[in-house]
Amino acid sequence: VLQEMAKSECHFINGTEKVRYMQRYFYNRLQFLMFDSDVGHYVGFTPYGEKWAQAANSNPQWMEERRTAVDTYCRYNYKVFTP
Repeated sequence: VLQEMAKSECHFINGTEKVRYMQRYFYNRLQFLMFDSDVGHYVGFTPYGEKWAQAANSNPQWMEERRTAVDTYCRYNYKVFTP
């Protein structure tokens, strides 16, 4: 059985003052691609992931949506994510 999984995470430090958004992609428990808002672009960890990272990083509209996810996804849903 082969499994692919994507995971989006918000990390809050000192409330909403410092927020980090991460989007990670796995295939058979191996992480092959990751976006980190602190880095600002996708990073590939396998040859397949490097191809996906190159394609995503070359699309300005897609990258702008990922970079603004800190505000539109994390900060917007802060009260939902925290107890």
